[in-house]
Amino acid sequence: MPAGNGPAPAPADRIALRGLRLVGTHGVLPEEQERAQPFEVDVEIVADLAAAGRSDALDDTIDYGAVVGVVAEVVGGEHSDLLEHLAQRIADATFAVAGDAAFEVAVTVRKLRPPVPYDLAVSEVAIRRRRTGSAGSAGG
Repeated sequence: MPAGNGPAPAPADRIALRGLRLVGTHGVLPEEQERAQPFEVDVEIVADLAAAGRSDALDDTIDYGAVVGVVAEVVGGEHSDLLEHLAQRIADATFAVAGDAAFEVAVTVRKLRPPVPYDLAVSEVAIRRRRTGSAGSAGG
């Protein structure tokens, strides 16, 4: 599309954090609310990383160490009954840390020991959220 004929395309650059293993007390069952269990989280952030590519400066990108830290706080913190709720809380926290640089966040949460009477390796929820409206707000 020629310049001036519509909105600029969203960036295709991504920061991907895969396989973050943490423990938390999330789930509907009473034992899940009392005993910590292992979770695995993936976070993918869509952002324009061109400035960081040119400058080689941390200030021009999203600090993935800070993202990992906030994800660990969410998983290790307040209880969520549903993986969907936990994933949304992680997405919201990621937007808060990444600031206006993040256009989109995808979060996958895996429960590594799902409480079912079958041989199920993991249960997983994946969400994708785009920044909407004013700076600092996110929604789906």
